[in-house]
Amino acid sequence: MVYIPTYRGLDAKTLQNLTIEECLPLLKSRARRAVKRALKGVNVQLKKLIQKVEKYKRLKIQKPIRTHIREAPILPNWIGLKFAVHNGKEFKPVEITIDKIGYRLGDFAYTTGRVIHAGPGIGATRGSKYIPLK
Repeated sequence: MVYIPTYRGLDAKTLQNLTIEECLPLLKSRARRAVKRALKGVNVQLKKLIQKVEKYKRLKIQKPIRTHIREAPILPNWIGLKFAVHNGKEFKPVEITIDKIGYRLGDFAYTTGRVIHAGPGIGATRGSKYIPLK
């Protein structure tokens, strides 16, 4: 048996071909409200991003869509698109899959990284050069 991922009973091919208005009933209330506010013109940044995504889809542009809008909810018709989301320092790549629908773009572009400290460098004091054998 082959597992085909779905979102609310619809497969990825069907979701890609939906319009914004057809996507709204599939979203949860918080994401749906954010998109409605953008379409009305309250959230201008999100509205511009939605228009930019529509342009990329219409012209079939393959390069990632660069954005600073981390709070944008991921819509069902964005499946297969690539975004470059700014994390405060650089743009992190985010590929939209069916399991990311309803989340925010910023959820997949982490702002903090793991810090690994090396040994003491040149000019370190004698006390800081001590490394226990344990």
